[in-house]
Amino acid sequence: MAIEPLGDRILVKPLEESEEKIGGIIIPDTAKEKPQEGEVVAVGPGRIMEDGKRLAPSVAIGDKVLYGKYSSTEVKYGGKEYLIMREDDILAKVV
Repeated sequence: MAIEPLGDRILVKPLEESEEKIGGIIIPDTAKEKPQEGEVVAVGPGRIMEDGKRLAPSVAIGDKVLYGKYSSTEVKYGGKEYLIMREDDILAKVV
């Protein structure tokens, strides 16, 4: 991976939701909500606390996470879409 997040930022690959057809109605891509689940691809070294010590992130590469709808920045790299967000914007790990 050529993208290395800084500080407490996390690089996430959004997981695509499976397309469901209910009653024969197909919802176009433009009307679908963005996925709010993704896989952690890269993790920054962590936040620096006031005392100068670094606090390690609580997520690791490969973790599946849930994140807020508008809490990230979209980035395209190598033809793929990723999200960069702060660790605080991650709501939960999917276990």
